[in-house]
Amino acid sequence: MKSSEPEQIGAIIRRVVDELGLTDTMDCQRACYLWPEVVGPGINRYTLRRRVEGSVLHVYISSAPLRNELTFMRSRIIASLNALIGRDVITDIIIH
Repeated sequence: MKSSEPEQIGAIIRRVVDELGLTDTMDCQRACYLWPEVVGPGINRYTLRRRVEGSVLHVYISSAPLRNELTFMRSRIIASLNALIGRDVITDIIIH
């Protein structure tokens, strides 16, 4: 039996995700995960839920004034999310 060098689990997961063609899906889901980091705990407190459809992030906010303010900040939030992910995966954010 041939012995091979051990491989890090992160490298194995990345390889499998690439082989299955799920890189875009994983990166879009990372945008959901990174939402609190981008907007901060104050805004995240009013976030009810978030989901991704295609390349559009849907965010449900419980405060109407905050919802209106976030609508004006959409482009900055998209740029921050994409910068953290490392490539442009989110093209729009819809605030509900």
